[in-house]
Amino acid sequence: MKTNKYYLIFVLLFLSTLSFSQNVDFEKKNFPNDKEGYKQASKELKSGDGFYFQGVGFYKEAIPFFERANKFNPNNAELNFKLGNCYLESMHQYKALPFLEKANKLDANLDPTIHYSLGRAYHIDEQFQQALFEFNLYRGKMLNTNNPFVMKGIDLQIKQCHNAIELVKTPIRVFIDNLGENINTKYNEYGAVISADESEMLFTARRPNSTGGKIDPMLNENYEDIYESTRQEDGSWSKAVQLNKPVNTENHDSNSGVSADGQRLLIYYGKKGNGDVYETILEGETWGKPEALSKKINSKDSHESSACYSPDGNAIYFVSDKPGGIGDHDIYITRKDEKGKWGEAINLGSVINTQYNEEGVFMHPDGKTLYFSSEGHNSMGGYDIFKSIYDEETKTWSKPENIGYPVNTPGNDVFFVVSADGRHGYYTSASEDGFGLRDLYVITFLGEEKPMVLNNEDNLLACRIAPVEEVVVAPVVVVKEAQLTILKGVVTDYLSKEVLEAEIEIVDNEANKVIATFKSNSATGKYLVSLPAGKNYGIAVKKEGYLFHSENFDIPKTAAFQTVEKNVELKNLKVGNKIVLRNIFFDTDKATLRPESTAELNRLIKLMNDVPTLKIELGGHTDSQGANAYNQSLSERRAKAVVDYLTKNGISAARLVSKGYGEEEPVSTNETAEGRQENRRTEFKILAL
Repeated sequence: MKTNKYYLIFVLLFLSTLSFSQNVDFEKKNFPNDKEGYKQASKELKSGDGFYFQGVGFYKEAIPFFERANKFNPNNAELNFKLGNCYLESMHQYKALPFLEKANKLDANLDPTIHYSLGRAYHIDEQFQQALFEFNLYRGKMLNTNNPFVMKGIDLQIKQCHNAIELVKTPIRVFIDNLGENINTKYNEYGAVISADESEMLFTARRPNSTGGKIDPMLNENYEDIYESTRQEDGSWSKAVQLNKPVNTENHDSNSGVSADGQRLLIYYGKKGNGDVYETILEGETWGKPEALSKKINSKDSHESSACYSPDGNAIYFVSDKPGGIGDHDIYITRKDEKGKWGEAINLGSVINTQYNEEGVFMHPDGKTLYFSSEGHNSMGGYDIFKSIYDEETKTWSKPENIGYPVNTPGNDVFFVVSADGRHGYYTSASEDGFGLRDLYVITFLGEEKPMVLNNEDNLLACRIAPVEEVVVAPVVVVKEAQLTILKGVVTDYLSKEVLEAEIEIVDNEANKVIATFKSNSATGKYLVSLPAGKNYGIAVKKEGYLFHSENFDIPKTAAFQTVEKNVELKNLKVGNKIVLRNIFFDTDKATLRPESTAELNRLIKLMNDVPTLKIELGGHTDSQGANAYNQSLSERRAKAVVDYLTKNGISAARLVSKGYGEEEPVSTNETAEGRQENRRTEFKILAL
């Protein structure tokens, strides 16, 4: 009896399993006891199919209809397959796997593409070995199709699974935090760009209140608009607001890249199926009318999807599918010529670009570290974020480095930007605990973990009979910072304190070359420039009717990141006013002008020529090191050397006076090296106008 009882239980279990694994078609005969339920479920299924067969862009609309139909009949293989596919193309990809697994159990011969869908779902769920099994199964079924496009796609998926297995073994240490309700909503927010000092943020959103309020018929989503936010004193971000017309239009308007000072913005405008890159300039507090960039960038019939500036504004990196590339979308660079025109676009080459897609290009303010997203290289799935460093000496890019898991995931990780100090990154992600579909997040890089310090084996053996005292200091773990200086401040009138729009000229003193020009904001007087390490910079702040103001920053290649705040007060052209010429250099203990002084001297010559009635005194000053008499003589000879240079270049000697002050008029302490450096200076003073 007991044997028969166990046998009966086994049969019942087998039959229940069999019934679960059998496909139930949506036919009236299969639901004789619930005709009304069948009728309603069939309507839901038909409505879902109406969206499903319009294409991927409408899959999300099909989900609620398929869900209701599935609730009535959960054992239909085709419906589970469709529902899984819909979730794979949604912001909730993780929901796809149970439906696809069930579809495969219900009908293993339903559709060979189910193995591809299952592979994607396992990949997203980070079950990489299972994903490999399904992808290889699908690959085997498709071998006879002789479709190179299909084989290329599946081979990429298989490669990305292998990459993922390796990358998750060594995760990087980061905090990832949602930027909060002032930035994110229940709709899509993505593509954040920031000024170099993280004071300004612009991003793209698809919200119902977009300019024009229309729905894109191809994507079945709201059109894109650009929003902006500013960082508050407590570190939070202000409530994001839309940019007004003419920046936002009734079409797709998406930010792409912003200049280091936040006053120039690159915009992607979608039009006629393709898209081009435009530029708008902040005029006081208002963004100007966007203008299309050169045809060297926006090619006819090609898609320019994203772009960014170099820190000096003299180059633009952009992504395009123009003919002749290495892959589908490649990264290119174009540079300004001496006339300010954009030159021919140059492909960055096979080190950066792959046979697949590259996207979301961003050049760091250090001027050498390029961040971008790619489906190629060792991506762990979809697009991953990579970085490559340009070597100025060899003119080559380093092998792109995957920035690591968990920032990179099996999904698409695109449009990543990094703060100037390298501590924060901003990117887009879809998370269950987010505010909506896609949200903006900030990443805090923590660096390598500090290793635990343990006693060595000798100490453990010796401790009982002869204790050994040993002080072991763990190595300091440092978060790597970018090697650059951020110089920022406000330009004002020396007397009235009124803010001024002034030109800021950046000179490579050793090359005697102007490498960049910027302007302070006309409404706020604010300016910001990024100075990558490894150059001797001359900074000149100029405005008509004022004496120019100069600063010098000699930044070694090994210099750490720093932010320098320098408010500039420009002095009027007025008798008695004087300025320090900070980019006049002499050989040590000599009155020989060094070549690095040329740009500053030529700037002074231009001022003298622009104001032909100007008469000035050139004054030399020293620190207190050495004898008084020696310092007096040195200061006189140095002042005279400047006068001699000016007269040799056409300035009348009658307009120039040289005078040495020795160590008698210090502007700082002589007790420190920094103070003595301040005291060693050349000044000019207006004697007459």
